[in-house]
Amino acid sequence: MSAAPALLERAAGARHILADKGYDADALRRTIRGAGAVPVIPGRRTRTTPIRYDRTRYKERHLVENAFCRLKDFRRVATRYDKLAANFLSAVAIATLVAYWL
Repeated sequence: MSAAPALLERAAGARHILADKGYDADALRRTIRGAGAVPVIPGRRTRTTPIRYDRTRYKERHLVENAFCRLKDFRRVATRYDKLAANFLSAVAIATLVAYWL
């Protein structure tokens, strides 16, 4: 949960914030709503009161997870050998082309 505030800063202007059960916290939900977005976070199994969330929208998160999984098949992207961000971004772009075009 310590990374959540930094991630929310980068998602300014988003209408929905999708996250997994690890981010299920009332304080985080309040922060997301305060920023003008709708939290799409399923509740943990141990939660006493069930949380309602948009299941259809949550399924979109699976597509993003699959994309990262395919990119991590490329060792250079998974371990980030490049020191410069521009070089790393180029490696990610090439890996994306290979993974989705070929």
